[in-house]
Amino acid sequence: MTPLKLMVVEIAQLTPSIKKFVFAAANDDALPGWEAGAHLVFELPNGLHNAYSLANDPAERGRYVTAILREAGGKGGSIYMHDDIKVGDVLKVTGPQNNFPIEAAAKKHLLIAGGIGITPLLAMGYRLREMKADYHLHYCSKTAAETAFIDEVKAVFGAHVTFHHDGGDPSKGINLKEVLKSPDAGQNLYFCGPVGLLNAVRDASSHWPEGTVHFELFGSTRSAAEIAALAHEAGDDTFEVECVKSGITVSVPPNKSIMQVLWEHNIEVLYACEEGWCGNCKVGLISGKVDHRDEYLSEKERESAIQVCISRAAPGEKKIVLDI
Repeated sequence: MTPLKLMVVEIAQLTPSIKKFVFAAANDDALPGWEAGAHLVFELPNGLHNAYSLANDPAERGRYVTAILREAGGKGGSIYMHDDIKVGDVLKVTGPQNNFPIEAAAKKHLLIAGGIGITPLLAMGYRLREMKADYHLHYCSKTAAETAFIDEVKAVFGAHVTFHHDGGDPSKGINLKEVLKSPDAGQNLYFCGPVGLLNAVRDASSHWPEGTVHFELFGSTRSAAEIAALAHEAGDDTFEVECVKSGITVSVPPNKSIMQVLWEHNIEVLYACEEGWCGNCKVGLISGKVDHRDEYLSEKERESAIQVCISRAAPGEKKIVLDI
């Protein structure tokens, strides 16, 4: 995918820890179209690749809007965006791409956002309103002052939003058991936010029909030690990867990921997190048993896809075949 060059045309402080960034094409060209739920991957000057969801109306063609939470304990991408990026700066990005689309065939849409997780759901609100769909948003945050896009959310969702301000105590916030207890026929669920809320929503919606629950992660739900232990416990072996579209077969040693080896052979793969939670490096799987170590793919998706940043051939499997 050919990178885009975007110029920062506006920066606004939405909450004490969240900034809005507005981008336009650096060369005044029309921006590629996109659908609600899409994101961009930013190639930051500090060497990091960070994925940020688009928040504005997908019908817009002259700008991209995102919001970024400053995470002091992160890898440094959000701190760089907050502290170093200025209006007029030009950044290189890839995308838009969408791992979190609206299910067009759904009869009803239930959305749950936590904090910065409002970003892709706000874009969904614009689209659902345009579709005249049956939809409702539950938006969770500590206080009204810490609720990003609060006025825009009210304008877009109107009567279709319920705010939950818990003051930092989740027990005083949304009652997920009640909200998710009885899904209506044809209803789909979309949620995005911090790890604690994500895990709670996944647990509370575990009884929903297969294929009706959709989410996007802004970070791993696993600790660094848990991620590191995956390789140690599996006892990684060398295996081959046949790349059907590229016409080559490569060997993946224990100390490298599939993605790293593909890069070495000039096979382009999008990426951001490199920990298996963002979905950017998803590649079609044609054959072979896989040790899936990601947090993104559903069990159904794992039958035909693999995240090449972290997953490998299953122990004892000598070769897997990819659609790349």
